Amino acid sequence: MKNILKISLMIVGIFVCVEAKQAIVPEVDHLALASMMVYDGKFKKANAELLEAKSSDKNLDMAKYYTIKGVIAMRQEKHALAIDFLQKAVHATKVKVYVVPAIEKEKRKHLFSLGSDVAQKSVKVQKVAFDAEKLRKAQLQKLYANLSQESYKSKKYMQTIKYLDLQGKEGRDQASKYMLRADCYWRSNKKSDAVAILSQGAKMFPKDQALLKQKFYYFSELGLYQEAIVSAKAYMQRAKPNVKEYLALSQMLLAAGQRKEALKVLEEAKMHFPKDAKTSMLLGHLYMKKGMEFTTANLFEQASYYDSKYVKEAAELHRRVGLTPHALYLNSQISDNTEKLKQKIAIYVDREEYEKIIGLIDALKRYKMLDNDSIRYAVAYAYYMAKDYEEAEVQLKQINDDALFSKATIIRKNIEKCQNDSMECI
Repeated sequence: MKNILKISLMIVGIFVCVEAKQAIVPEVDHLALASMMVYDGKFKKANAELLEAKSSDKNLDMAKYYTIKGVIAMRQEKHALAIDFLQKAVHATKVKVYVVPAIEKEKRKHLFSLGSDVAQKSVKVQKVAFDAEKLRKAQLQKLYANLSQESYKSKKYMQTIKYLDLQGKEGRDQASKYMLRADCYWRSNKKSDAVAILSQGAKMFPKDQALLKQKFYYFSELGLYQEAIVSAKAYMQRAKPNVKEYLALSQMLLAAGQRKEALKVLEEAKMHFPKDAKTSMLLGHLYMKKGMEFTTANLFEQASYYDSKYVKEAAELHRRVGLTPHALYLNSQISDNTEKLKQKIAIYVDREEYEKIIGLIDALKRYKMLDNDSIRYAVAYAYYMAKDYEEAEVQLKQINDDALFSKATIIRKNIEKCQNDSMECI
């Protein structure tokens, strides 16, 4: 009888446990699930969870709901839609009633079996001060940060500045945020405001180099070269400028009529970046204006080592200063055959090596260079100087250019004299 009673009590206990378990139905947190889906990039499923949340929860946290919707739109590069949802999230956050989260005051340190006579111990949980306004402010700052980002991507530049300002101190805690403001003012055609905000940022972040660099470019674009030079020099004292920045400063100095200063900047650039072809080329041009032709020729040759487009000019400069053997050496490195032949003719004319010009006739025909009256005249003159009057006549008759035709006429008259009396051409 006692055994039957024990069995009955056990069965009743089992049914009570089962019913208790069935009564405790876990509540689904659709917003939390949606957040997880967004993190995994499953935006369609995230939107489905949000839809379920909105239809099933009368006390839905709309601030969180719109924030998640905004983040989804951001991740999908739907900037206008993201702005709309984030603005709604801002409104919902402002009116949201924050509730103190439920926390256990005591937690059991150990679990004991039924009938244990061991005293149960507990651990006290320290209460954390709950500050609803602090939470609200933090959430709003995140929303404003996202809104400034999306506004910039939507090319709403003044709106970008508005949301940067709404972040308060956090909207001004980095030099990059001053850069962003300046860029927004610049793109909104508020040039003076752009420069002013960079100056303000430079005072806040005196060690930052990017702000000075940006001022340098802004002044340059505005044509305010003296101001640009001041900013550029201040930037270069703090930073390690790249070659483009050296060249930009030199160009501004030249535009401001400060050739000596430009020369110093380029010399410094040449020292730091010896392999930069453009630096050597610009230096060469400055030295050419000072009449230093040999230095110019050497600098252009150095430029040609790193950029082949300067080989032709290097050869030409060596020809002009009379270094024709080296000019021919450089000429041999020109990849454009027509340009190579054209320059080679000029070098041979300087050296009065007319037979060598005649030796180029097949190559000139191959590249159809005799269609150029200047080239044909040079060839005709070479034949004339080599006393091949018949071939000279053939070339001269095909010249159509008025100015060259007049010269050709004079040569033809000289040829006629030579043919009548050979002593005329000795």
